[in-house]
Amino acid sequence: MTSPGPQALRPRLPTPLQPVDDERFARRGIRLVLKRDDLIHPALPGNKWRKLAPNLRAASAAGDRALLTFGGAYSNHLRATAAAGRLLGFRTIGVVRGDELAGAPLNWSLARCAADGMVLHFVDRATYRRASDPEVLAALRDRFGAFRVIPEGGSNSLAAQGCAELGRELRGRADTVAVACGTGGTLAGLAAGLGPGPHALGVPVLKGGSPHFLHQTVADLQRAAFGGVRGDWSLAEDFHFGGYARSTPELDAFADAFEDRHGLPVERVYVAKLLFALTTLAERGAFPPGSTVAAVITGTDTGPRTGTDAGTG
Repeated sequence: MTSPGPQALRPRLPTPLQPVDDERFARRGIRLVLKRDDLIHPALPGNKWRKLAPNLRAASAAGDRALLTFGGAYSNHLRATAAAGRLLGFRTIGVVRGDELAGAPLNWSLARCAADGMVLHFVDRATYRRASDPEVLAALRDRFGAFRVIPEGGSNSLAAQGCAELGRELRGRADTVAVACGTGGTLAGLAAGLGPGPHALGVPVLKGGSPHFLHQTVADLQRAAFGGVRGDWSLAEDFHFGGYARSTPELDAFADAFEDRHGLPVERVYVAKLLFALTTLAERGAFPPGSTVAAVITGTDTGPRTGTDAGTG
């Protein structure tokens, strides 16, 4: 018996575009719109739906009954995978970075994963870095049985293909489309789906590694998904605020003010940095007058706003 496909969850697609009257953009002749991907599904919002849906369809078609994936202690991706498992009847296993967490009380994020039926398996950081090695996966299969692997953050060629639909929904609607980046799959698909003309801008929320690492990752995902690098895209790499799930008083104040000004809850790990980056770039004159800038809202706040060792996606 196979699990039902993700369309059984009746996602809200295409997602709406919400104009935002923000004087910091308007006084420069720029129109800001929000692509409300956070409204796709309450349990699998935004890019989590777009990246997971094609992987879930492939798992259902192959008759796979279990999904194994990876993430940090506050991973959005782990929560989304656990929710998908509960809703669609997959067994889920989450490999969590940090074996010191094994004996500690679960934080709110991992507790939600467990409540959705995910089996949590904590590993040390050295093992986690080798998660894709055949011997590590073999040991996991010895422990948990057969499963389909979904990578950290959900980013693989299927995910990029799923996110291409986001770009197609935005064709002719904006001159620049910006999205916050963790593992690069959303940007890879978005740029390919936009096609020629519009520019796709990625705002990385992680710090570390080679400055060209994420650029290479996005290009590699596009080659795997589409046979080559696609679309006009770039990265704005100066807005990570110290790393994943890190913040500063300046970023917190900006997000609070944006919420007060527009009545929209601002998710703090990804969306706050995206909106801060776009506002800063607009003030620097990065977007030409008369242009439309679209910000992809990939999620809303789902728990406490701070944490350590958050993990990507």
